[in-house]
Amino acid sequence: MYWYDDGLGPLGYTLIAVTLLLFVGLVVSGLVALFRFLSRDTTRGRQVNQAYGAEQILAERFARGEIDEEEYSRRLEALRANMDRGSRR
Repeated sequence: MYWYDDGLGPLGYTLIAVTLLLFVGLVVSGLVALFRFLSRDTTRGRQVNQAYGAEQILAERFARGEIDEEEYSRRLEALRANMDRGSRR
């Protein structure tokens, strides 16, 4: 039997191409999300060096003008004194 049909036609091939691109994009996005999830930093949120982290935050507050130089110096001394006491234990 002879078929005189052109197959899917331009619209059919366009729909197949778009669907294939969406599927490939979904698979690639899923793989990227999985890779980022598995390789994330598990220590995020924890300060490895708490004294440095506190000094950094204090310096940022001083740079933004939230605290003046006197308060910055006083708090920095207190941080370093607490760090020295903690290291002797």
